[in-house]
Amino acid sequence: KSGLDPGGAWHAWGMACLKAGNLSSAREKFNRCLKPPMDLNQLNHGSRLVQDVVQYLESTVKPIVIADDDYFATLRELEATLRTRSLSLEMMCEGKIQHNSYYQECLFYLHSYGTNLAIISFYMRHDCMREALLHLLNKESPSEVFIEGIFIPSYESGKLHMLENLLETIDPGLESWGVYLIAACKYLQRKNYYHILYEVQQFMKDHVRAAMTCIRFFTHGAKSYTELGGKQTWLLKIKDHLKVYLQEVSRSSGRKKMAFTFRKKMSATDVSRHINTVDLQMEVTKFLHRCESSGTSQMTGSSLPTLFGNNNMKMDVACKVILEGKNIEEGFGIAFRVLQDFQLEATEVYSKVAKQLVKQQKYSEIRQLLKCVNESGVAAKNDGDNIILNCLNEFKNIPAEDLDNLIQDMDSDENKIQAYVMCNKLRSAYLVSVRQEKTRAVQLVQHVQQLAESSGDDVVKAICAQWL
Repeated sequence: KSGLDPGGAWHAWGMACLKAGNLSSAREKFNRCLKPPMDLNQLNHGSRLVQDVVQYLESTVKPIVIADDDYFATLRELEATLRTRSLSLEMMCEGKIQHNSYYQECLFYLHSYGTNLAIISFYMRHDCMREALLHLLNKESPSEVFIEGIFIPSYESGKLHMLENLLETIDPGLESWGVYLIAACKYLQRKNYYHILYEVQQFMKDHVRAAMTCIRFFTHGAKSYTELGGKQTWLLKIKDHLKVYLQEVSRSSGRKKMAFTFRKKMSATDVSRHINTVDLQMEVTKFLHRCESSGTSQMTGSSLPTLFGNNNMKMDVACKVILEGKNIEEGFGIAFRVLQDFQLEATEVYSKVAKQLVKQQKYSEIRQLLKCVNESGVAAKNDGDNIILNCLNEFKNIPAEDLDNLIQDMDSDENKIQAYVMCNKLRSAYLVSVRQEKTRAVQLVQHVQQLAESSGDDVVKAICAQWL
C-alpha cells in the first residue's frame, strides 16, 4: 500500500528462514529479492545481499569432532571451532564437504546470483583450487578473474607450486592456460615481483622471457663492476635458458610446427647472437671487476653500462674497458671485439677515449691508443688523424711538447697543417705547407698568410709573403 520496496522484507524473511534451518523456504524468499549480476565477469563478489547469505551459511557449518572420553575432547572441540568457523576443516576430508547441505546451499546462491569471481573465491577459500580452475576454464572468464581470484591468493598463501601442479594436471601442455599465464606475468612485472615472475616463467618453460628476467637480475641496482662480478651466476643462467630454447627449437623443427603459442619465439640466429653477447659480457665483467679490485679503475659514471643496453651504452662499455686497464693495450682487445660484434662506430669510441685521456693528461697513452688503432687492421687511412683532430677541437691547452708529439704522429700533412692551424701554431703550419707540391703549397701558404694577417702575427705573415 505504501509503495515501499519489498526487497528488504523478503531478504529479512529469507535470513530468518536460514537461521531456522528451513533452507528450501529461504530459497523461495530470496528468489523474490536477489537478482543475477548483469555481467558475470565483473571484478567483484556480486551484491551485498548475496554475500550476506553466503557468509551466514559458511559460518553455520560446524566442524566434525569425534567425541571420546578423553579429558582433552572439549579442548579439541574448542580448538576446532576456533580454527574454523567455516568449512575448511571438513573440506580437507577428501571433498566430503561437498556432501554437506550448507556447502551445496552456498553454491546454489553463488551460481544463481553471484559473479564468477565470487564462485572462484569461494572455492579457493575452501581449498578447492581444482574446482576454481575448472570453473574459470568452463566459463572462459577473462584473465583479470584468474589473477584476482586464483593467482594472487595462491602466491600470497604460499601455494604457487600447488597451483602450478594443478595447471599441469588439467592441461599438461599448458595451452589452455596460456592467456592466463601471460597476464599473470604482466601483472608481476607491473608490481616488480621479479622473483615470482622468474619462477612462473620457468614453470611455463618460457626460456626466452626467463633469460630476459635474468638480465634484469644481473644489471638491476648494481653500482660497480665489483658488484656485477658477484652476480655472474645470472649470466650463466641466461646462457642455460637460451641453450635449452635452442635445443627445443631444433628438436621440434623435424616434427610438426610447435604448438607453444604463448611462449616467446626467437630465431636461432638471434639466440646465438644473444649467447655471444652473454659470453662477451662475462669477459667484460671479469676484466672490469679485476681492474676495480686492483684500483686501476678511474671512471665513475652515474649509470653502469653493460652490453645489454642500447648502442650508446655498448660504446660506453668499450670506452670503459679501454680506459680502465693498466694501460691502453690491456683492454683494447676486448673493446675491439665489442665494437666488431655490435658493428659500433669505432672512431667515435676512440675519440671519446682520447678526450678522456686528455682530461687525465695522459698524452703518451693517446699515442698508444693510436698505435693500437692502426694495428687493429680495420682502421681507415685517416682514423688516427681524425681522433687527434677531434681532441684538438675540444682541448686547446695541451702542453706544447705533447701537442707537437701528437701532431707529428699524424699521417697526412694536410691534417697536420689543419691541426697546427687549430692550435694557432701558424709558423709550424707554414713549415709543413712549403714541403708540399708547388701549386698546393702556394694555396696552403696563402691560407696561412691570411690567418696570420687576421690574427695580427706579422712575423709569419712576412715569412709567407717572402716565400710567395
